[in-house]
Amino acid sequence: MSTALKELLDLPNLPQLVEKARQYLQEEALRREQFYDDIDETVKAEFINSEVIIHSPFKRRHNNARKYLSLLLDVYTRSNDLGEVQDEKIMIHLSRNSFEPDIAFWNQEKAKEFHDDQMLFPAPDFVVEVLSPSTAGYDRGIKKVDYALHGVAEYWIIDPVENIVEQYLLEGEEEEYHLHGRKEMRDEITSHAIPGFKIPVSAIFSASANLAALQRMQQT
Repeated sequence: MSTALKELLDLPNLPQLVEKARQYLQEEALRREQFYDDIDETVKAEFINSEVIIHSPFKRRHNNARKYLSLLLDVYTRSNDLGEVQDEKIMIHLSRNSFEPDIAFWNQEKAKEFHDDQMLFPAPDFVVEVLSPSTAGYDRGIKKVDYALHGVAEYWIIDPVENIVEQYLLEGEEEEYHLHGRKEMRDEITSHAIPGFKIPVSAIFSASANLAALQRMQQT
């Protein structure tokens, strides 16, 4: 039992707090349904802690990092029939929050249940967020916590300014991430959630390195 939960259970006004929380969550669920009705494919928006967050356009370096990694992941996973990769405009529906991660991967067992008209998707096995000034707080904060709580086995946070990838993994039965490595341009990175996926970090940030990695991948 967590310390926070134990402290809550010891409060004499626990029944009143539980009732207020229940009412709040009911109202929040209605707000999220309205959020789904209001958004469209032209806007990148998320529902985070009961608020609608609209994101501004990203810089070229952000889009390039997402594009380069997404291409490698997509080619690799489709070539090896491992599952499905989606990027940017894909809505992940969690218990309370709705996120649009930069890249997400689901294993074959989960992906085979998807259909072409689907708009809301369950927690992935692997998620990537590319930092920007407006999203870094969410990427390192509530998203990191929520992805872990929903069993996303691996989480990469990419810094496109410093050219660094932080690799976080769930370990055992724990519901929080542990930093497995902080990879730089000279390093290689190996996924734990996607069997056999290993690339040079430079392939995420450099067009020429990305093309070379893609060519090697297609030759194997």
